[in-house]
Amino acid sequence: MSLNAKRVALLIEDDYQEMEAWYPFYRLTEAGATVTVIGPGHKTTFASKLGYEMEATMAIKDARVADFDAVVVPGGFAPDHMRLCRPMIDFVRDMDKAGKLVSAICHGGWILASAGVCKGRKITGYSPIQDDVVNAGGTWVSDMAAVVDGNVITARTPPDLPAFAAAIVAYLGQDAAARKVA
Repeated sequence: MSLNAKRVALLIEDDYQEMEAWYPFYRLTEAGATVTVIGPGHKTTFASKLGYEMEATMAIKDARVADFDAVVVPGGFAPDHMRLCRPMIDFVRDMDKAGKLVSAICHGGWILASAGVCKGRKITGYSPIQDDVVNAGGTWVSDMAAVVDGNVITARTPPDLPAFAAAIVAYLGQDAAARKVA
């Protein structure tokens, strides 16, 4: 499936989980999407939990919802740092309000909780964030690798990356009319 002309924002911060950032980056790029790595703006190079570096090519202050079709929030402890950056939370909230794809894996659900995206939705992630999701009004799902609820896709942990990426590619590959029927 070709995602030519699809634009995806991948949020990044220090202590990200390597596979949860790089796997979606490469899978979406391979499918034809343009993936822009967006950081909080205080620097451009971010280290993963194991020290692998990822370069942000845009600061969140320069990111416009109108320029993207989707956002991906990787896990690790990066979302804990992202929660300190109000523009990142606002961007995710505004992507959701615009009906664009919002996706998160593992601890990435913390950003969805902070952005008000969980309310009334089925959400999964790494089990320690369950209370945050439930307290933010979400319904916790523990027995599915990837959960699709409207324009929100979530996944649990790295072993679920194939299902997570496949769900994102499938969602972005459908046209808006097909998504409304689904």
